[in-house]
Amino acid sequence: MRVVNETNVIYKKSPMAAKQPASSKNGSLIVAVEGSQSGRNFPGSNPSSWTKLVLDMYPPGTSIRSCTCSYCNVEQPPRAKHCHDCDKCVLQFDHHCVWLGTCIGQGNHCKFWWYLCEETALCLWTGILYVAYLKVNISRAWWKDAIMILLLIALSISIIFLLLLLLFHSYLILTNQTTYELVRRRRITYLRGIPERVYPFSKGVRRNLYDFCCVRSSIYSLEPLPSAQELEEKLRPYTCLDVLTCRCC
Repeated sequence: MRVVNETNVIYKKSPMAAKQPASSKNGSLIVAVEGSQSGRNFPGSNPSSWTKLVLDMYPPGTSIRSCTCSYCNVEQPPRAKHCHDCDKCVLQFDHHCVWLGTCIGQGNHCKFWWYLCEETALCLWTGILYVAYLKVNISRAWWKDAIMILLLIALSISIIFLLLLLLFHSYLILTNQTTYELVRRRRITYLRGIPERVYPFSKGVRRNLYDFCCVRSSIYSLEPLPSAQELEEKLRPYTCLDVLTCRCC
């Protein structure tokens, strides 16, 4: 199940252009800005609009140089990262999957989760068939089914790995994080001063699930950095009233 990585791309190096915003198949990018009811259309011929939009995502006083990719020479919104394997900047970069040969980001993270779910279900079903076969032939000498036993052991290891990976990405979805943000949190400038138990981009479990599963892939969502007041609210300990009112959701 190969997912094309063009859905995640902000910019790819091109000898014809030095700086331009993300582009889709029709040459423009439809961006849904958090907190705005309507999307914005940014054609590739108007880079100043993209620059202004990106700077608005960061705290006031942020230098344009600090959020510009040194490889693509394009302004990166928060949560974007340049992938050296694909030679592209990716929105909401999660990781580069060597098995699929593409980046996992905002445009295909949901498909990647379903891919893991399907692979896990397939391995579990295959394991059940192996066990059923061995039960039927339990009276035979074990060495006659040595290959089947070895395959079952290898399959069991694969199931454990897939289950852990599926649970890990489910946790990332519920908290609106990415693998890169979780692993490299101390190296990301705008996440460095935020406590580790605070999920800055989380909008609650229900909203995180809705944005992950139901938002159209043709509209890209740019998430601004939370304000100091929002971070303080996220840092506030849970009380009994918060539990009753489902604050986490």
